[in-house]
Amino acid sequence: MSNHSFTHLDALESEGIHIMRELAAECANPVLLFSGGKDSIVLLRLAEKAFRPGRFPFPLMHIDTEHNFPEVIEFRDRRAKELGERLIVRSMEDSIKKGRVVLRSENQSRNSFQSVTLLDAIEEFEFDACIGGARRDEEKARAKERIFSFRDEFGQWDPKNQRPELWDIYNTRTHQGENIRVFPISNWTELDVWEYIDREKLEVPHIYFAHMREVIRRDAGLLPISRLVQPKDGEKTEQVMVRFRTVGDMSCTCPVASTATTIDEIVAETAVTRITERGATRMDDQTSDASMELRKKEGYF
Repeated sequence: MSNHSFTHLDALESEGIHIMRELAAECANPVLLFSGGKDSIVLLRLAEKAFRPGRFPFPLMHIDTEHNFPEVIEFRDRRAKELGERLIVRSMEDSIKKGRVVLRSENQSRNSFQSVTLLDAIEEFEFDACIGGARRDEEKARAKERIFSFRDEFGQWDPKNQRPELWDIYNTRTHQGENIRVFPISNWTELDVWEYIDREKLEVPHIYFAHMREVIRRDAGLLPISRLVQPKDGEKTEQVMVRFRTVGDMSCTCPVASTATTIDEIVAETAVTRITERGATRMDDQTSDASMELRKKEGYF
């Protein structure tokens, strides 16, 4: 007999695998959204455990703002190749060229416009379900969302008109043009994610670990210097030991001061933090109390 006891992580993993398999059984043409970030890395592991040694019953897809950290894009491509799974990339740059997205400036944050490119990709491939790595502890709008979250024929989400989810029974019925967003790790926390990464010995992009980086201090946050972010008049650059808790658009994703250079140290650091990763590191989420909810209503992840 095994001495292994059923743990909290085992319960979360089992739920995630069940959701993956339920999705594959009930949906005709799903896709898994893979950015190269830690949450989507966990989704890949759940998919491996749900479907290996066979191929995944869905491709991977990334909506690329073209403002992503190059380290994460390199990891995204390499991981998809290692798994031998199809990776679809759709670029916001193409949406801009088509006039589907109009920006005020080249360096404007593109996060809030990703929904346009995503909805176009869903229509192009006729996906009826998109698997995402959103978690309820990230942000209060995401805490309102169901695990199987319905989107209407315009790709929009109505938080006041959601389907009940009783135990583990999910309603996957959709009509032509409608789709579902599915969040297998909804009930996980940031700490759960890192403990699972530690347990499963999963590789993550190195910018999640503490490293020296040139930053500026702006709006109570640290912004990494890049081709998109340069100091304004009166701002000074500093070399600071930082790591990223979440990865996204370089123009609005802030690192945090940290000395955590191993996953064990990240787990310890995460266990005592009192600020959500998006609350601490996404400047575009802090512009309005309802900004994330408004974006999700328009089709955002």
